[in-house]
Amino acid sequence: MRWDALFDDMEAQLAARQRLDFEAEIAERALVDSAGVKLADRLRGSLGLSIRVQLSSGQAFEGVLSHAGSEALVLDEPQHQVLIPYAAAAQYVGLSRVAVAEPSTVRRRLGLGSALRGLARNRARVAICLSHGRAESALHGVIDTVGRDFLDLAVTPEGEDRRPADKRQVVAIPFGALAGIRSVGAAGG
Repeated sequence: MRWDALFDDMEAQLAARQRLDFEAEIAERALVDSAGVKLADRLRGSLGLSIRVQLSSGQAFEGVLSHAGSEALVLDEPQHQVLIPYAAAAQYVGLSRVAVAEPSTVRRRLGLGSALRGLARNRARVAICLSHGRAESALHGVIDTVGRDFLDLAVTPEGEDRRPADKRQVVAIPFGALAGIRSVGAAGG
């Protein structure tokens, strides 16, 4: 009878140890899996959610996350869209825990410059918030050209379109200085 109790006890101890080893392995695998998750994948898993992006400059944007690219995201505010480079963000509030990898190799290669070239091609009026300086200040204008790591903004008074003959100031802005690019409206509209 004592032998049965001893074997039962040993069996229970072995089962408990196996269960602990299994749980430890699951926890370790979860840590390894989460170490491979990219921020862009977390953002893609949060598409359609209302989030808040706090910038390093102190400014914050809130809206529905409508796009998460390789280097920037787009938030839909009630009246505008805002393109925010990942490098300008200090923290994100409201993200899902789901991560979704980008299935398209073409989209993975499209960076911030590609989005900015689209705005330049459309002659869209924009307000550019810089990562340094006062959070409430913005440069208004039309993106003339986009280089590899900078853009040229033809500065216009707020609310005015750029006219071809207009000799307003053109400002070169490095991508690293961009905190947010808010759509203001299409040229002529």
